[in-house]
Amino acid sequence: VIGVLKLAVGSYFFVITDRDCVGSYLGHAIFKVTGLKVLRCNDSLNTSPEQKKMESEISELLDAAEKTMGLYFSYDINLTLNSQRLYDVDDEFKSRPLWRQAEPRFLWNSYLLEPLIENKLDQYLLPVIQGSFQNIQAEVGSEKVNVTLIARRCTGRIGTRMWRRGADAEGYAANFVESEQIMQSKGYTASYVQVRGSMPFLWEQIVDLTYKPSFDVVRQEEAPSVLERHFKDLQKKYGAVLAVDLVNTQGGEGRLHERYAKSIEPILSEDVRYVHFDFHRICGHVHFERLSQLYEQIEDYLKKHKYFLLNEKGEKIQEQLGVVRNNCIDCLDRTNVTQSMIARRILESQLQQIEVFGVNDTITKYPAFDASYKVLWANHGDAISIQYSGTPALKGDFVR
Repeated sequence: VIGVLKLAVGSYFFVITDRDCVGSYLGHAIFKVTGLKVLRCNDSLNTSPEQKKMESEISELLDAAEKTMGLYFSYDINLTLNSQRLYDVDDEFKSRPLWRQAEPRFLWNSYLLEPLIENKLDQYLLPVIQGSFQNIQAEVGSEKVNVTLIARRCTGRIGTRMWRRGADAEGYAANFVESEQIMQSKGYTASYVQVRGSMPFLWEQIVDLTYKPSFDVVRQEEAPSVLERHFKDLQKKYGAVLAVDLVNTQGGEGRLHERYAKSIEPILSEDVRYVHFDFHRICGHVHFERLSQLYEQIEDYLKKHKYFLLNEKGEKIQEQLGVVRNNCIDCLDRTNVTQSMIARRILESQLQQIEVFGVNDTITKYPAFDASYKVLWANHGDAISIQYSGTPALKGDFVR
């Protein structure tokens, strides 16, 4: 049961009718929703003509809701928390019903669950996330390497490209997604988390018939306080934050970049860093190898803030102490390419640390691993892009 939607014309019951097992998260099966049904609960015989008209309009919207993409769930593990946060919770927390363990930001069906929670129907409540869950296996010499990639879409400031930009007054950013890459090999488990999200101040795009509608910063005087709220929340959840801004220096994007750089200045510190990298000017449409220039600027941060690692006995060896927050305008194409570059470098250092790779080995040295890893990240980017914009990522062909 996904939940109940209470509307003026009656209540509707959301149920999962089909599922596919897509892999496992820390040893627990993960399912993708492949069938969703909306059931009407209360058929009243004496409905007025107005109510009937309203019902038919709502049923069209509910038909669209049945086609919602990218929903995932587990019956016995909290999929809304990344590996490090899951490791750190105590047994009392783990003994709670799954919906009570869920991270509110990533609980897609929290509103739908409310009527069932009120009636204490814990055994029927299933936390669902929207995002992506992909998995590959590779062989490196005699060792097997398993890589899982999870996207968790935030439920704050939800909405589609152009219609939903920037942040709201509470600091929730549009298209905010947590991406977690998990590597398992030789009994070790490593995890690395990155996030993406629209530039976190109040701005919008007025949708018209132009190819690229113009950007407009609203209530400029509030930008620093909204941005500070957003970054404080990130620090509370992830530790230090490195903001990587990939937008153009010129034109409408340039004006947004200037506002971002100016608004973040008062909170810059050892724990909040800001790096601007004009992706289009430096990399153009094909020279994505020039992202190494960005890597050189942020390498010290990545090494200092590490990644989460468990040894063969399941004991924590180290933890991730900070997060990279990427953005472009849509937080899709340039962001995907950049996140996949950072994740690749982190994965290589993880495999070197557990001695699956030699000191100077890279993924490129293993062509089959390299190819499937590229496809893993391209599929990840496409899933996030389809949910926000309706189309696969434009640079997916390059990532592949």
